[in-house]
Amino acid sequence: MKGIVSKVALGVAGTGMAVAVAAVAIGPRLSDWYDERHQVQASYDTGTQAKADRRSMPTWLPDNASGVQYLMSTTGDDRLLRATLPEGRLPVGCTAGLPGKAAHPVPMSLKAGWFPENVTTKVTGTCGHYNVTLTGNQLFAWQDGAAVQAALRAEHVTKHGSR
Repeated sequence: MKGIVSKVALGVAGTGMAVAVAAVAIGPRLSDWYDERHQVQASYDTGTQAKADRRSMPTWLPDNASGVQYLMSTTGDDRLLRATLPEGRLPVGCTAGLPGKAAHPVPMSLKAGWFPENVTTKVTGTCGHYNVTLTGNQLFAWQDGAAVQAALRAEHVTKHGSR
């Protein structure tokens, strides 16, 4: 009887270990699946098309921008944007220089094959709530949802005072 109990206990422990191993193996894929379900990606030929199709597209994006790539989180304000600018300079309304402390150097959890990961360390300016890097005529822009919400709260307090 003692041998049977030991074998049953060993079998239950082995099954538990298999479940734990499966959870570790599936966990990252489940997380990726969840994240990707809450992201929308789109491509546009021009800035005009992008702004006409998507309300969340920044208004500072020039109409004559081409090769527009866009990735957004549907559960927050995280955004990635890439566009080719024919003039090779920051759009009107953007500011050159390092962003203020509300800026976030990393594009949060969003990742796209068309958006280089190291580009966020080369900030050359800001456009609205976006940090931007301009490399030749390629504009890379990213927005951190938490920083956007903090900036909006600060703007509200400045306008209306704290209540």
